[in-house]
Amino acid sequence: MIINYNGKRFRPVQNSDNGETSADTLFEYKQEGEILSSHYSGGQIIQGHLIGLVDEKGNISMRYHQVNSNGELMTGICTSHPEVLEDGRIRLHESWEWTSGDRSSGSSILEEVKE
Repeated sequence: MIINYNGKRFRPVQNSDNGETSADTLFEYKQEGEILSSHYSGGQIIQGHLIGLVDEKGNISMRYHQVNSNGELMTGICTSHPEVLEDGRIRLHESWEWTSGDRSSGSSILEEVKE
């Protein structure tokens, strides 16, 4: 099954302590062909954007940039691997690394929001 993320919305349900996203952060995905983009905000994030490529298995390789509540511009790279839950929603298992600041890395889990 090829996953198309267009129009889907996600919220983090888990993140490393050095991450900035939280359950208050909402990601709104758009996809055209293999190109994925998202605007996101909420919690510590005033505004963020990501752009990535989706492969035939639904894996995402992306770059992101965001302005946090301290007024800092943060950037990073991330890979996401999808899991389709029993109820049909998508859970994304993410490994990420800051390319700014302390350049630390972490992991997070996002789940599709059905509202």
